[in-house]
Amino acid sequence: MNPDIPLQMLGGITAREFLRDYWQKKPLLVRQAISDFESPISADELAGLALEEEVESRLVLEHGERPWELRRGPFEEDAFADLPERDWTLLVQAVDQFVPEVAELLQNFRFLPSWRIDDVMISFATPGGGVGPHFDNYDVFLLQGQGHRRWKIGQMCDADSPMLEHADLRILANFEQTDEWVLEPGDMLYLPPRLAHYGTAEDDCMTYSVGFRAPSAAEVLTHFTDFLSQFLPDEERYSDAGTAPASDPHQIQRDSLDRLKALLNEHMGDERLLMTWFGQFMTEPKYPELVAGTELSEEELLEQIENGAMLVRNLSARLAWSEVGEDLVLFASGQSRLLSASLRELLKLICSADVLHMENLGQWLADDEGRNLVLELVKQGSLEFADE
Repeated sequence: MNPDIPLQMLGGITAREFLRDYWQKKPLLVRQAISDFESPISADELAGLALEEEVESRLVLEHGERPWELRRGPFEEDAFADLPERDWTLLVQAVDQFVPEVAELLQNFRFLPSWRIDDVMISFATPGGGVGPHFDNYDVFLLQGQGHRRWKIGQMCDADSPMLEHADLRILANFEQTDEWVLEPGDMLYLPPRLAHYGTAEDDCMTYSVGFRAPSAAEVLTHFTDFLSQFLPDEERYSDAGTAPASDPHQIQRDSLDRLKALLNEHMGDERLLMTWFGQFMTEPKYPELVAGTELSEEELLEQIENGAMLVRNLSARLAWSEVGEDLVLFASGQSRLLSASLRELLKLICSADVLHMENLGQWLADDEGRNLVLELVKQGSLEFADE
């Protein structure tokens, strides 16, 4: 995608301008980001998803058994029959991983790295429904899918911002409104991390929330050091060979800290391992159990593709690639595979193509390494046959 071409999705500004002026800095309201938008899923279909065991869903009632009552799914079929006529919201997580037409909406966000996108949450709200004033620690695009929602935005927040006493929801105790808009179908609001916002349904409405992965520093340190420790032998330890005699045996000297920092820097600065961990971490599926492979032989794979079978990405799979030294590495649903530089175009194809078939895969199936890669991705579950 050319970063200097104006995009309707961004209100006529370019991707370069958006990233420079708005991304993680300030909100952007785009009227008719998607013209004549029609929601690919109905409210009834969304409620149906909330009945499924593998789908993460929540109900928020502003005036339930207690203020801002939270109920967690999966729900029974009669769960919605006894709800009041207004002031409640149903939220269903990762709808893009269950409904292909919702996943297709992510094509509109190609101006951002696909591995940064977390999922598409869809909320349905009755008049007055919302989840209270709050903030997120990640970027979010709020696309109006049906009806009208009033969005109010407020102050920038942090971990010290006062919250209401609530066991389940992080609702701000103070909301300092700065702007207010009503969004109709096709309108979109971008919000940077930590910006307070408060959405309220004007009528029965659905909102698509495209959220982004933003691991905390604590997550990065914890997960990377766990990953790194797999490659360090037990005999590699803190050492103080050549140290001077201690003037006070109870004091930890500065040179001891320098030795410790050198030990950490030696391994924490290994870019090859850091890239391997980061790619695996950022492509870890939201629901790993939904990435289930198919056991088949190389001959069976070739036969099916030659007979017209098509491969698509599992909706729950995540794919990315990078350079590691002179080699390439493919990250697929939390796993990585080191590959020769000759497969660069195949990696791009696998990560970006909607469908893989004999026409675009043919030359790679004739290559031993390329053919083996495709087979392993099918067996792992990141790729699957279209009829599945």
